[in-house]
Amino acid sequence: MQDQRQTSQRTSRREFMKHSSLLVAGGAVAGTVAGQLDIARAAHAYGSDTIKIGLIGCGGRGTGAAVQAMNTTGGEVKLIAMADAFADRVQASYRSIRSEHPDKVDVPKERQFVGFDAYKGVLETDVDLVILATPPGFRPLHFEAAIKAGKHVFMEKPVAVDAPGVRRVLAANEEAKKKSLAVAVGLQRRHERAYMETIAKLQEGAIGRILLTRAYWNGAGVWVRPREPNQTEMEYQMRNWYYFNWLCGDHIVEQHIHNLDVINWLMNGYPVEANGMGGRQVRTGKEYGEIYDHHFVEFTYADGSKMYSQCRHIPNTWNSVSEHAHGTEGEADISGGKIYNAKGELVWRTNASRGGHQQEHHDLFAALRRGDTPNEGEFGALSTMTAILGRMATYSGQKIRWDDALKSDLKLADVDSYHSFEDTPPVLPDPDGFYAVAMPGKTKVL
Repeated sequence: MQDQRQTSQRTSRREFMKHSSLLVAGGAVAGTVAGQLDIARAAHAYGSDTIKIGLIGCGGRGTGAAVQAMNTTGGEVKLIAMADAFADRVQASYRSIRSEHPDKVDVPKERQFVGFDAYKGVLETDVDLVILATPPGFRPLHFEAAIKAGKHVFMEKPVAVDAPGVRRVLAANEEAKKKSLAVAVGLQRRHERAYMETIAKLQEGAIGRILLTRAYWNGAGVWVRPREPNQTEMEYQMRNWYYFNWLCGDHIVEQHIHNLDVINWLMNGYPVEANGMGGRQVRTGKEYGEIYDHHFVEFTYADGSKMYSQCRHIPNTWNSVSEHAHGTEGEADISGGKIYNAKGELVWRTNASRGGHQQEHHDLFAALRRGDTPNEGEFGALSTMTAILGRMATYSGQKIRWDDALKSDLKLADVDSYHSFEDTPPVLPDPDGFYAVAMPGKTKVL
């Protein structure tokens, strides 16, 4: 993250203006109401005025996003409110952000909100934009509330963990359009100029008709936070949110969504069905909650093309975080920005910039200062649904159709009803401390 910050700070004014003038991928300018431009909001550009932001979710990604928002140029961005379920997270994030931007943080104690309902405190302030970076199980609730409060939104991916959550986000996103509110989603590859150039080349036919794509997020895994004395079960799960589906959605949803979204972007659509396999072979301890350590999914698109998808959390194995495409006239290393002809000869490569985490904020805040309101909510929700579809296929061992998955009423948790760490989470350990794990052939996902 430090490298990303340093890179962003070295970006010249001329390069920033060049990039910020590009259309945000998947976005749209100021919204309409009854077919007419919302003049009141569209006419207002922040220009050199201060854009006030609030942070909801003060972990590493939320902290990084707030810093990247304040790295943008063209006018001041000031953090004026923060919220998290944990007080120590608020304090650690506050210190970290102030160390980067001491003159852009104005968050007195009365605007530091703690607890499950802390997001409400941020939304009651006069922030212009909120960053939503809590565990994704809370994203639909917080996004809906932010749009109701009339705030622009930058929300981290994924935007939900189940189909009801996806539908809730889609509904709130329609309200955002009616209110001409900007909605950005942290699928930063869509803002990397290297990805944008490569995808454009492929969509123009550089490798002919696309027959097969491949997507990978294979790595060793992420952090584990040991259970502490006197922790309630809710607090333990919230501290270890990555390992509980009601909070995370499994790593196929939380991480692999990036790669799946790239293929959806390339195909300009979403899979119509999926089948797959997965399980827990190595990371089997109770500390890994209920998620799998590997998934493999075959997705099928409407044109009959396939995407082969792998994600894995197993140390000492082949690692790759990348996307690839194969067509009738060649192939592409999408993540590497390289295109090869049918003979395997390199015929094109991009020299465009990377650094999507920072660029997505440059694009968003430049758009707001122009008076535009880009909206990435739909592809953010539907790429989230693609990952959920994959999880449904691996957990059940069944072929699952997109339409059936999206209509599913299977809700992993009723997060609206949780207000304290004394509440009971939707999954509990057995007497030995282990959590139930999905079993293909037995687990129902629809």
